[in-house]
Amino acid sequence: MSKRDYYEVLGVAKDADENAIKRAYRKLAMKYHPDRNPDDTAAAEHFREVTEAYEVLTDENKRARYNHYGQAGVDEQMQDFWGRGGAQDSHAFRDFGDMFGDVFGDMFGFSGGTRSSSGADLRYNLPMTLEEAAGGREIELKIPKHEICGCCNGSGARPGTNPVPCNTCGGHGQVQMQQGFFAVRRTCPTCQGAGTRIESPCVECGGAGRVKVTKKLKIKVPVGVYDGAQVRVSGEGEAGPHGSPAGDLYVVIALKEHAIFEREGADLHCTMPVTFPQASLGAEVDAPTLDGRIRIKIPAGTEGGRVFRLRGHGVPDVRSGGQKGDLYVRVQIAVPKKMSSRQAQLLREFANETGDEVYPERSSFLGKVKDFWDDLSNEARS
Repeated sequence: MSKRDYYEVLGVAKDADENAIKRAYRKLAMKYHPDRNPDDTAAAEHFREVTEAYEVLTDENKRARYNHYGQAGVDEQMQDFWGRGGAQDSHAFRDFGDMFGDVFGDMFGFSGGTRSSSGADLRYNLPMTLEEAAGGREIELKIPKHEICGCCNGSGARPGTNPVPCNTCGGHGQVQMQQGFFAVRRTCPTCQGAGTRIESPCVECGGAGRVKVTKKLKIKVPVGVYDGAQVRVSGEGEAGPHGSPAGDLYVVIALKEHAIFEREGADLHCTMPVTFPQASLGAEVDAPTLDGRIRIKIPAGTEGGRVFRLRGHGVPDVRSGGQKGDLYVRVQIAVPKKMSSRQAQLLREFANETGDEVYPERSSFLGKVKDFWDDLSNEARS
């Protein structure tokens, strides 16, 4: 029976690169894998077909022969591949395992060798004030974690003894299983990939190779650090199993809300109320900064919403060498909520002695409103 075109089998173009071929194979192999389709001969045949296509198209020499000669260019090699795989020849098994593991890793519970994973990473959320972030600081943390047992040096075995090979996998960390016409390797269920078992556990760690501790660490938080930033401390995560390397510690900055300032990158923003007389007549007022108060001039006739830019009074930018941003002060006109009778009388006198001409924005607005109403009246009459 003639075979389908390998590119058609995987659903890729003839000029597809290796990454595109791997993506297509991963999708189809997951769909037709025997683990997901037990006792389904059609799925098994599809799986064989896509695997064969992948094996050819990801091998530079085989793909070149296939492109030039078609199926005749690779038939002998593929017959040899499947023939040796069906006979469970160790070399054929290694070829298939390496090819399949390269795409899936541990997705179906197997890998290319004895497992040796590093320890888990740890996350520590560190609340900080805006002032602390702007100035940087050194902090001392107490981190609960697992460290390698000092008694057995991570082996899990009592001093003077050693772990022995696992009876199930013979020390390989994997077991070979036959599924239909091909073999696959899986992580050993007994030793979980370690390849060894412990006959005499360490009395300190009970054979785990790790012990629970609370470690004190001094962490330098850089100047200008921002909310959500991560400070990585290499090797201070959880100790890995069987003496493997430890993970990392990530200190995540969580900035507290500030009573006055809002931060935007290296810039700060704040709203500062000024009185009606100050805005109308002009004044000098004290504005807040992270370094203390600073005197700024409010020109006569300042309107609400005007923004004053104070250069260099923001926070250091940790991503650009510590250069400080700016502070933007937005003016808000404060309206008196309580007045004495004398104050109210003075305000009425002021209102009576002034007209709309002293409020050009109001005069302009009233003019536009009058024109709008006149247009509505004309439309209603027409």
